[in-house]
Amino acid sequence: MTPTPPDPGYGGAARWNGPSGQAWVETQALMDGMYRPLEELLVDAVSARRPTRVLDVGCGTGATTVALAARLGPGAACVGADISEPMLEAARARGGRATFLRADVQEHEFAPDTFDAVMSRFGVMFFDDPVRAFANLRRAATADASLTFVAWRSIEENPFMTAAEQAAAPLLPAMPPRRPTGPGQFGLADGPRTHGILAAAGWTDISVEPLDVRCTFAETDLIGYFTRLGPVGLALPAVDAETRAQVIETVRPAFDPYVHGADVRFTAACWLVTARA
Repeated sequence: MTPTPPDPGYGGAARWNGPSGQAWVETQALMDGMYRPLEELLVDAVSARRPTRVLDVGCGTGATTVALAARLGPGAACVGADISEPMLEAARARGGRATFLRADVQEHEFAPDTFDAVMSRFGVMFFDDPVRAFANLRRAATADASLTFVAWRSIEENPFMTAAEQAAAPLLPAMPPRRPTGPGQFGLADGPRTHGILAAAGWTDISVEPLDVRCTFAETDLIGYFTRLGPVGLALPAVDAETRAQVIETVRPAFDPYVHGADVRFTAACWLVTARA
């Protein structure tokens, strides 16, 4: 498969060690709560096999890594890997038994046959060469290792995720549009393509199943959410105060369908992907 250019909303290591990484650190409590149902699902699935050494790919601020380490106890080692040093600093500050490694797992030279489980919550969609990345993870896995991850399905199935940028587009004309394929949030949205990537990388017993999860956070966090994260969050620091105020006034009503009293609720339309080494 030919590598594809990154989603302009992705930006690679520079973005994740800069404004986006810092934004995730600033919104850590919000994101932890919003994605807790997915964290619990992954921890349940991975811990059921009682692995002894787990790699959490694209671990971010470390919620899933720390939760799994707590579930498995002192007999297991859980390692979180990410390219973002700000997020890794936040992960290390959580304490617990997990350890954290700054690494681009597409390139990092892991010791072969090290991990008997590889997992990820929204951390594997960003590779510019996904076959190479998953092959590298396969080499780092033991012969009987499991792979379990959650990735987003299509843009069309996740309207909440693009509501802010669609509403803000007239006010932020320099904001680059999403691309439905290539490295970025929706980089593995095509289920058959994802299956093919894993097969080409050497994984077997591949399952790509749709998963719909209800996510919730406080309405009082909504403006902070869309002004810090995603393409709108990337674009706002470059505009003046008047434009910023106009963006907030325009974008906030776009989320009205998701506001229920004190809560914001949306469905995360995902793939639950599993495979064996």
